[in-house]
Amino acid sequence: MDFNHNLEGLRLGGIRRYTGLAREQGDCVMLTLGEPEFDTPAPIREAAKAALDQGLTHYTPNAGDLALRRAISQFEAEKRGLSYAPEEILVTLGATEAIYTAMTGVLNPGDEVIIPTPAFSLYDTVARMAGAVPVPVYTAEEGFQLRAQALARALSPRTKLLVLNSPNNPTGAVYTRENLEAIAALLRDRELYILCDDVYWGLGPCFTFTQLPEFRDRILAVQSFSKPYAMTGWRMGYLMAPQPLLDRLAVLHAHAVTCAPAMLQAACVEALRWDPSAMAAAYARRREYIVSRLEELGLPCGQPQGAFYVFPSVSHLTDDDGDFCVRLIRQGKLATVPGSVFGAPGYLRMSYCCSMEDLKEAMNRLKRFLGESK
Repeated sequence: MDFNHNLEGLRLGGIRRYTGLAREQGDCVMLTLGEPEFDTPAPIREAAKAALDQGLTHYTPNAGDLALRRAISQFEAEKRGLSYAPEEILVTLGATEAIYTAMTGVLNPGDEVIIPTPAFSLYDTVARMAGAVPVPVYTAEEGFQLRAQALARALSPRTKLLVLNSPNNPTGAVYTRENLEAIAALLRDRELYILCDDVYWGLGPCFTFTQLPEFRDRILAVQSFSKPYAMTGWRMGYLMAPQPLLDRLAVLHAHAVTCAPAMLQAACVEALRWDPSAMAAAYARRREYIVSRLEELGLPCGQPQGAFYVFPSVSHLTDDDGDFCVRLIRQGKLATVPGSVFGAPGYLRMSYCCSMEDLKEAMNRLKRFLGESK
């Protein structure tokens, strides 16, 4: 029996592959996963427990509990000046489902999706699953900024969707307002959707394309509770879009997952009251440390401004970043992810959301490995 031909060549994400290899090896310091080392704050956990005790174990509306959607609406208005009514908000199983629902909901076979690279591999995967054509736009030579000129060269009559992920995974880059406004000027008279993946915004507020009101009718805005509130295992996120579009996407979501878990939605209301600034400050200190250590080791990575990743170049050390990562795991007992996983060979992605103790040990192991490899 045959299967969906769009599944051909589809593999588990490279991040998980290198994480799995490191776990098999044992005694590795892990800088692979973008997962905060902090536990979910106690008030959020207590809210989930209280919801269970209150019997919140039943279905909610497909789009999400109204109390949570109202809380999200108020939060986005107060924090980012965004005006989305509860009816324009869809509660999803993490940002992953929000991205999947948004992309499969608007793409048809043959449509083109512009993806600035390096990029999280999910965009490419979902585009292909929808029968669409990923169009990468490489940004490394521009300091990982998407320039309007480069975008203009990638646009075609078949362009249906542009992905903007800022703060960016894997580079930590934050698109400047100047660049975003230049992109806006270019797109003003074009008919296409913009997927704004802002899941790292909560770790250090910055201006995003989502905040350009003239594009509101074309924006699919993705957010997550995972990163700012250390809730990766909860798998909670949300999608915001104009109501006519969101109503159709909500049907797709309903057929796929019905609704997000009721008791977790109740906890997310509490999460929106939580101030994540202490965690964000810890990440900023770790970023300063790892950047300085990498520079000492001759691995330039620029100055990331957001998320919790650095993306140093190793092109002067190897022609195969995947092999380099395997050797680093096996010989150096340090796990990172090769840039090729994100469409940028010759780089490494390192997550610094681990403890400072682990981060220091990681840099010491990297120093030893580089010394032994000479």
